[in-house]
Amino acid sequence: QVQLVESGGGLVQAGGSLRLSCAASGRTSYAMGWFRQAPGKEREFVAAITWPGSTDYVDSVKGRFTIARDNAKNTVYLQMNSLKPEDTAVYYCAASTSLSPDYSDYKTYDTWGQGTQVTVSS
Repeated sequence: QVQLVESGGGLVQAGGSLRLSCAASGRTSYAMGWFRQAPGKEREFVAAITWPGSTDYVDSVKGRFTIARDNAKNTVYLQMNSLKPEDTAVYYCAASTSLSPDYSDYKTYDTWGQGTQVTVSS
């Protein structure tokens, strides 16, 4: 069983940066990802990283966000730069113990964190 604890959300001005962290305890996951959900919108894939280090991003964050993983600490990070008001959302960390061809699919993930709010002001 995996438990996820997120941290690092907050309020930042447009153009600023934030780093989200997600510490996992319990069984090691093969892949970890970040999703976000803005008010009135569906949950959206943001980024994912596998144990060997392969990464995937949604087009809207490419070049601005970086996902990284410290396997020794069982922690995944999301460095968010050049933030925009449209990045405002609750960000969720997720863990998958499965091998999958598509880690952008929320159904791939077994465990979810509680979410952390990111607000970007204009």
